[in-house]
Amino acid sequence: MLAAVVRSFDRPPRYEEFPTPRPDGDRVLVDVLAAGLHPRVRSGADGTHYTSEGRLPMVPGVDAVGRLPDGRRVYFVADDGAPGTFAGQALLDPRRAVALPEDADPVVVAAAANPAMSSWVALRRRIDFRPGQSVLVLGATGNAGQMAVQIARHLGAGRIVAAGRDPRRLDLLTALGATDLVSLAEDPDSPASAAAADERLGAAAADVDVVIDYTWGAPAQRAIPAIVTRRADRARPLHWIQIGSTAGPEIALPSAALRAADLRVLGSGQGSVTTAGIVAELPSLIEQLSVGTLTVDARPRPLAEVEKAWKEPVEPGSRTVFVP
Repeated sequence: MLAAVVRSFDRPPRYEEFPTPRPDGDRVLVDVLAAGLHPRVRSGADGTHYTSEGRLPMVPGVDAVGRLPDGRRVYFVADDGAPGTFAGQALLDPRRAVALPEDADPVVVAAAANPAMSSWVALRRRIDFRPGQSVLVLGATGNAGQMAVQIARHLGAGRIVAAGRDPRRLDLLTALGATDLVSLAEDPDSPASAAAADERLGAAAADVDVVIDYTWGAPAQRAIPAIVTRRADRARPLHWIQIGSTAGPEIALPSAALRAADLRVLGSGQGSVTTAGIVAELPSLIEQLSVGTLTVDARPRPLAEVEKAWKEPVEPGSRTVFVP
């Protein structure tokens, strides 16, 4: 079969021949209709994801919309030990799949399911989120952050604070459900500019119940004390759900931040949520994607152009989807 193949972690995948995987056990071979180029896919393809085992060659791709031998279309999450979904065909475990409604757009589902799943699972599986609670989305101007704003609204958040650096993308989030916008843009050479950004975030998000954090790194390191020190009731739980690390993999966390407030830092991702738990959330999420409750800017590209597309900059808020 033809597939995107990674033979070096230092180079983009190339479109070439690769052995077709063989069905085994309960797994069946499906035709791939659409597969999204998510940050998780990129980190797997360059060997930096925390689940990477360093094995090459490999076919990237963690999920896809596929067609079963009987013609039915499904969205599925690929097995960790199987070749990825950036290929003409892929192995599907029925326990990791959900049928698509007839009117579902495969490209939209492939673009949105992975980034939407991050906050969907975080709010439904990692904490006891209740309608009326308030949410801060840190890193809201990216694709997953944009989804998180919509999902928080759908799940009944009473207030949604969206914080990000891209002013143009930030302004669009009000229409998607954000009640407060906070610009994190600053002059890197001006301490006063950084302090002003911290002040804006602390004032807007002091009393939120949940933080969905896609940045980690310096933004989270500064945001934690900025928010904690301004809380009206520091004994009120603040769930800080760490999902992405676009700004860096580490922070320095002052011990006082943990003692001075009921700050509960936890992660949400592979390992902290079981595969069964993630798959259990798929039907309800796919339903919302199918009816248009959640929107995404999907950009389809032929899989044959994978090497070229891999190198091209991606507009914030959009998602490349490879199709046959």
